[in-house]
This record gives sequence, C-alpha cells and structure tokens, in this order.
Amino acid sequence: MTASIHRIGRDAAPSLEPMIALVAEDMNSVNTVILDRMQSRIPLIPELAGHLIAGGGKRMRPMLTLACARLLDYPGVRHHKLAAAVEFIHTATLLHDDVVDHSGMRRGRKTANIIWGNSASVLVGDFLFSRSFELMVEDGSLKVLKILSNASAVIAEGEVNQLTAQRRIDTDEEQYLDIIGAKTAALFAAACRISAVVAERDETEEQALDAYGRNLGIAFQLVDDAIDYASDGATMGKDAGDDFRDGKVTLPVILAYARGNEEDRAFWKAAIAGHKTSDEDLARATELTHQTGAIADTLTRARHYGQRAVDALGPFGGGKARDALVEAVEFAIARAY
Repeated sequence: MTASIHRIGRDAAPSLEPMIALVAEDMNSVNTVILDRMQSRIPLIPELAGHLIAGGGKRMRPMLTLACARLLDYPGVRHHKLAAAVEFIHTATLLHDDVVDHSGMRRGRKTANIIWGNSASVLVGDFLFSRSFELMVEDGSLKVLKILSNASAVIAEGEVNQLTAQRRIDTDEEQYLDIIGAKTAALFAAACRISAVVAERDETEEQALDAYGRNLGIAFQLVDDAIDYASDGATMGKDAGDDFRDGKVTLPVILAYARGNEEDRAFWKAAIAGHKTSDEDLARATELTHQTGAIADTLTRARHYGQRAVDALGPFGGGKARDALVEAVEFAIARAY
C-alpha cells in the first residue's frame, strides 16, 4: 500500500526529529568535515562562513543524503564528505542569494552581507563552492562529481532565470516551476541521488531517489512562497514580505493576478514593478492572495508534489529510514499550517 501525506494539517505536527535521530551519528561526522573544511589561514573566511553554518539551519539537504544512504543500508562512510559538499553548495548559494536579494535577515539573524558587506559574502561563497568541489574530487567517483557539479550549474541557472523574471508580472506558471525546479529542487534531488551511487545501486533506484528529492524540493519551495504571504518574520526567519518587496513573481502572485479584477491587477502590476511596497500594500497583497484562493491552491499544489515524493519511495521497503523520509515530506508542507 502506498504511503500518503494524509496527516498534513490535520493532526500532530510532523517533525524532522525522526530523521535527525536516524542520522545523528553520521551527522556528527559530517559536522566534523564541515568545521574542518571551512577553515582558512584568512580569518574572515571561517568567521563569515561560521555565522551562516552555525546559524540554526536544519541541515535538511545533507541529512537527506545520510537518510537515503540508511534507506539503502549503505555500510560505508563516503557519504559523510559528500553530505558536507552538499551543505557547502547550499551555504554558498545562500550567501550569494542574500547579496542579490539585498536580504537583511536569514534564520532570524542578520545576514552576512549586512555584517561584513557584499564583497566578502560573495567571495566566501566562492570559497565554499571550491571546498565542495574538493570534497567531490576526493570521493573519486566521476558519476558523483557529474551529479553534484550539474546540480551546481542548474542552481545558478535557476537564480539567473529568477533574476530575469523579477518585477515581471507576465511571468507564467511554467517559468515559475522551471525556476524553483532549478534553484531549489535540483540540490534536493542530487543530495538524495548520490546515496544510490555510493551504495552501488542500479539506475532505477537512483532515479527513484532523484524523484523523491526533486518533488520534495518543489513542495518545499511552494510552501516557502506561500508563507511569505501568510506568516510573520519570527515564524519565517526572514523579513515578512521579502518576496513581495523584491518583486518576485511566485505562484501565489501568479494565481492572484490571474484571478483578480481590473483594479486588483492594476495593484499587482504596480506592486511587482516596485511602486507599492509599504506595509499597507503588503497587507493588501496578502489579503488578495487569500481572497482569490491563491495561497490555498499553492499549498494544494505543494501537497501534490509531496505525494509524488512519497510515491517515489515505492521501490524501497519499510523501516525507520523510509518512515523518516516520508515524515520529512510531511514536515516540509506542514510548516504552512
């Protein structure tokens, strides 16, 4: 019988705790690698990198690498360095994103670019990217290198695609899904897939884990984009309404704009162009996304992709690892409730 995400929004809140407990010992080894490889003879590098790495993130992506290895009963330790490489890729992209987005908050703390400046943030991000590639090369698998290096390129493409779509109210759903599939889901997919490579599993299982991670990543981003209009800064760990003020055309905006009357559409055009960015404008945007059902439908879409992630685990047996991976999907979506 196929597992489902029926619990979402309806009973005890799902949690990452089963996954955290499952990979705790492995994660200690990954953290040792992270701390070792973020060191440099230039003091600013570990200082700035440490600010973000130690900033309370859930480390979901490296945990997925470890949990998928557990799912496959992989007995080795190659995945420790590779999970660290995944976290370095993610951290580097966050440093770069905060510069591009002029962000002031990340996980409830001031961003590195606010404290140390844009130049330092970009350069330390480059350092972490380089460290991730060192770890990939040390692993010695060309296939792993290909998967993670391709994911890095796709993430960058997604960010550039998002930049070109910024403040363009005519951005459609297809381009939006292309953007989040690249900037978020690609690393989730790669993080999961590489476990099948190190465990020497066949292409079918590789693709199954890739599909799990990819669909989880899309669901994760859909929820993030919904809660930008449905939550506050304390809950989100970033400034509420950041996407709105940055002119990002996310699915809630696309749906609300398409369903709005002439006056509503005129508001969205002005807001996304950067002419309406006050707290009152944000309040109106939030009201419109709810009135039109845009938030509800974005979350429905997230549950759809979440279910696809769960279904992708079909080839694998039961057990704690599979249960933890299913609950990770539930957790990703339940953040909006």
